[in-house]
Amino acid sequence: MAKVRVHVLISGLVQGVFFRYTAKTEAEKLNITGWIRNLPNNKVEAIFEGNKKGVQQIIDWCHQGPYGAVVRNVDVTWQEYSGEFGEFLIK
Repeated sequence: MAKVRVHVLISGLVQGVFFRYTAKTEAEKLNITGWIRNLPNNKVEAIFEGNKKGVQQIIDWCHQGPYGAVVRNVDVTWQEYSGEFGEFLIK
């Protein structure tokens, strides 16, 4: 199956609700690598790499997020797969 990469910016009430930790758990279940971090503008930024089906599932999850999150927008930019990550990290 083809490998893909996406850059995602999530906005809304997405900090202080365990968004990064829960995203890491979901990514690991789906064999997704990359990273996620909080930004100073209260958004969450992530890079997801893996098979297309798994990456689409984590994008879909980002539209809802964990309990307590209020996701307003998920901005997705598809990029060329790089294979640079060995795991999924919280930055």
